[in-house]
Amino acid sequence: MTIEKTQVRRRYTAEMKAQVVAQCEGAGASVAKVAMAHGINANVVRRWRQLAGKVKSAVAVKTGEFMPVPLAVPPVSTVAAVICVELRRNATAMTITWPTSAAADFALWTRELLR
Repeated sequence: MTIEKTQVRRRYTAEMKAQVVAQCEGAGASVAKVAMAHGINANVVRRWRQLAGKVKSAVAVKTGEFMPVPLAVPPVSTVAAVICVELRRNATAMTITWPTSAAADFALWTRELLR
């Protein structure tokens, strides 16, 4: 004669899982000790911790929070910036140098030149 034993899978609420995971994250806490205190297999608690970590990282990505990023400041050049254009037509070449502070004037001059 055999005795049939039916096993019922235990279910835990989300609050219970969160409480156990939070206890594991405490200073000096051991996953095995916390699991034993609650009568749960340590592997089950480790899996809950993995899932909780994935949820936290997914939430952090989805929130769209501002994250400051330090940027390197480009060095300030002491050389005055200029616009330099070289025009060629057949054997004739012409180089034009114009200060960038007067870029609008250069645009007007170029427009007139190309008419």
